Amino acid sequence: MYGKISKLIIYRNIGKDSILFSLADTIEEMNKLTFGQNGSDSLLKEKIIGEICIQINRLLNLATEYGFDQNLWHNYIAYILATNENPFSITCEKAGALEGTVNEFARNDFKIFKELFDYDFGIVESKLGVPYFSTILNYKAVEKNGKRYNKSVSEKVRLLSSQIEAAKDENEMLTVVTDFYRDYGVGKFGLNKAFRIKHEDKDIKLYPILNTDDIRLNNLVGYEIQKKKLIDNTEAFVEGRKANNVLLFGDSGTGKSTSVKAILNEYYGRGLRMVEIYKHQFEDLSSVIAQLKNRNYKFIIYMDDLSFEEFEIEYKYLKAVIEGGLETKPDNVLIYATSNRRHIIRETWSDRSDMTRDELHHSDTMQEKLSLVARFGITINYSAPSQKEYFEIVKGLAKQIEGISLSEEELFAQANIWEMSHGGRSGRTAQQFINYLSGQQKNGY
Repeated sequence: MYGKISKLIIYRNIGKDSILFSLADTIEEMNKLTFGQNGSDSLLKEKIIGEICIQINRLLNLATEYGFDQNLWHNYIAYILATNENPFSITCEKAGALEGTVNEFARNDFKIFKELFDYDFGIVESKLGVPYFSTILNYKAVEKNGKRYNKSVSEKVRLLSSQIEAAKDENEMLTVVTDFYRDYGVGKFGLNKAFRIKHEDKDIKLYPILNTDDIRLNNLVGYEIQKKKLIDNTEAFVEGRKANNVLLFGDSGTGKSTSVKAILNEYYGRGLRMVEIYKHQFEDLSSVIAQLKNRNYKFIIYMDDLSFEEFEIEYKYLKAVIEGGLETKPDNVLIYATSNRRHIIRETWSDRSDMTRDELHHSDTMQEKLSLVARFGITINYSAPSQKEYFEIVKGLAKQIEGISLSEEELFAQANIWEMSHGGRSGRTAQQFINYLSGQQKNGY
């Protein structure tokens, strides 16, 4: 096995600490030995079995994380191919199958992967007297809730695994894998919906958010005009037409954040991805955009609950990135932000005066603050609903839950009582009320 892996060319960056390399090293060590009956041979055999157990454990952890099933070894090889970012795979996600000499190197690698895919572990089991590989090749996963693993990655990897199983040789495998890259992409951006940033040593890394809410726009009752504005702008963006940065502002609990999350789910299949960033990370924005600009996806940089106090100056980084810096923001990146404040930055009455004790032309400061909002081409207001609108939201949410048998009159009466003691009228209050009713169904609702 190790001899095969050492001949990889395009996919050589898999990593020496990967399950594949670690397992290959252990099997290579086993193949060099003839186990006898003496004590040292017995100890060596136990050591090799122990090393294999470590890699089986890692494989099971990966299978649990991504919901793999049936043949875990096949799933793992498919996972390597689906996640390995290299010049060949990244180019294929933009154009599909390539023409030219590079295909000869690709066929070399896919021939090796096909042999690894079909590797016969029976010899290893016979020599060591363990049934571990037979178990992982015929694995029955415990049924898990979709929120317990990355469902979108799981489905794609298992699809690729089944297609490789059907491929007869490296030529068919080349077609299967390059088509997969074209249709689904490659690596973390290809397989995941959303990301957050972290500092790792001196580098800024994007890490997938493995579980996201599967909320859809039709789950958000009301606010049809607001949703249409958001949809129209996102539709233009995904289709490669001109689109604007968007600020969703208004009262708390009205569905601003939910709308953005729903947009991600609606357009993920068409190449939309989202990067969540917090204001203390704004100085990293340029580095983040540099990692996004050359990929074949549309990225929304999402800033939730955005607001600044007077002493906070992070908004200056944001202004420069949106519009004003020397480097042009790439066409595949937009910024969507939510805020309870229309102007994002806290204002005071003294901002309205052109004469203060500390500054002669204080209105200049106010203009600087307002210039941030002006850089969002679209602003969408999510205001608190009227009582009639609140009742319509409650009624719409109640229809999505089975078993709520209250009459409309009773439903509205209880909803009215609920909002008076739970923070006033809002979409969030309505959802909490419906959650309460749903939880009380056993008590006769």
